[in-house]
Amino acid sequence: MTQTMMFAGFAALMLAAPAMAEITVTDAYVRSAMPGAPTGAAFMVIENTGPEPDRLIDVRSDVAAKVELHTHLDQGGGVMKMVHVEEGFALPAGDVHRLARGGDHVMFMGLKQPLVQGETVTVTLVFEKAGERVVEIPVDLDRQESHGMMQHGMTPSN
Repeated sequence: MTQTMMFAGFAALMLAAPAMAEITVTDAYVRSAMPGAPTGAAFMVIENTGPEPDRLIDVRSDVAAKVELHTHLDQGGGVMKMVHVEEGFALPAGDVHRLARGGDHVMFMGLKQPLVQGETVTVTLVFEKAGERVVEIPVDLDRQESHGMMQHGMTPSN
């Protein structure tokens, strides 16, 4: 009888445990606007394939003095302002959140060394529910995207 009670208790604990978000990261790359720039950014596709919502709440890397989650806000008149997103990025269950140029991204400020084409940068993504995920992201200085392209401090040209 004791074994049956222990099994029932274990089963109850397993059923009571919260469902965890299941996170995948694809199409990641890191770049800087120009060789020797003091800043860089990482872009990627983050998918929450789990049944529960989650949130990317922090990011860390040894590649720079400061690493933050950023986005661009339209200030009107063709001016975009880059801002730190302290609350992070929501990841609804079964949804994708794209970190892309001109939008949400990981910002590296005070690069400790130049970003070199073909090398990788180690980044730790911190999720509210899924915990920490360490990803190795390739440096791709040549990658071009036709949508949402804006360089920091630049306004769109006509």
